[in-house]
Amino acid sequence: MVTAAQPLALPAPRHRRAAAVRHLGPNWYACVMGTAIVATAGAGLPGAAHIPGLRTLCATVWALSSVLLATLLGARALHWIHHRDQARAHLLDPAVAPFHGCLAMALLAVGGGAVAVGRDWTGTGPAVALDAVLFTAGTVAGLVAAVAVPYLMVARHRIEPVQAGPVWLLPLVAPMVSAAQGPFLVRHLPAGQPPETLLFACLALFGLSLLATFVMLPLIVARLITVGPLPLALTPTLFLVLGPLGQSTTALGTSADAAHGVVPAPYDHGLGVLAVLYGVPVTGFALLWLALAAALVVRARRRGMGFTMTWWAFTFPVGTCVTGAEVLARRTGLAAFDGLAAGLYGLLVAAWGVAAVLTARGVVSGELLAGPRR
Repeated sequence: MVTAAQPLALPAPRHRRAAAVRHLGPNWYACVMGTAIVATAGAGLPGAAHIPGLRTLCATVWALSSVLLATLLGARALHWIHHRDQARAHLLDPAVAPFHGCLAMALLAVGGGAVAVGRDWTGTGPAVALDAVLFTAGTVAGLVAAVAVPYLMVARHRIEPVQAGPVWLLPLVAPMVSAAQGPFLVRHLPAGQPPETLLFACLALFGLSLLATFVMLPLIVARLITVGPLPLALTPTLFLVLGPLGQSTTALGTSADAAHGVVPAPYDHGLGVLAVLYGVPVTGFALLWLALAAALVVRARRRGMGFTMTWWAFTFPVGTCVTGAEVLARRTGLAAFDGLAAGLYGLLVAAWGVAAVLTARGVVSGELLAGPRR
């Protein structure tokens, strides 16, 4: 007997996968960023070549970040396909929208890691090709976020001064990550104008991000001074301020490293001078902010701050300070910067380990993928 056609039900496993990612926000890309920076920062440590097994370990961590990136890209695609209402709600939520800058930084971090350590396993050619693809995609995504998120904040969001916070920096820092990673591709371009064009484009991205940060950072500091500490769950985001500081120091250093033979004199030598004259004072301020943020995190922890995904803010921003200190160590030859890089890297690895274990536990239990409590 022929019966009336019934709507086809979504296969149970696929339905469960789609339902599981309904509340998977763009902030999850911080896992990728925080993992990739452990690999690249470790490979660049002073004396890293003389530490047995370190480079292999860093390559392993980079491979893990690549797997995480592929997994999250797939999960976020499911999110947009099956939960467009929630995806639109994330864009219109002023607390979530800035995290869309994390996609760009995740792409860039994994791409840069491919050239830094991944080439040990893939070979130089495939690593450069992968970096070129991820750098291009990450830079485009970062520029879109740097324009779109502030546009939404002005035109669609309704924001009170008390809502100002370090997460506002996320879409603005993405172009700075491009500025830091782009110079690694310069040496692989054909001679002539292409490498010089890319290098100057990276400097333009550096300026774009730095000036935008200078506009936004006073609002964040003013909110802290006039209103008081952030809510407990958001306190770890104070570490996000370290991102533009460490990454800008790194960007000038990598640009100076790539400038010789690419840009005409005296600009090639000038970049090397600027990398030190800019990087040292900015690193000083970064250490001041690190101490302040750490004190406020200890305060929040004593008042009951529990684990949330904001704990990943302890990783990538600190990692940029490690790479910044590594640049200054190479440029100045001072043992003090060697020690600073090593000390900050120890802090980075410890923070990554804690965040990774607690995130894995939250995923297995389902708590981190559950919807917000009402």
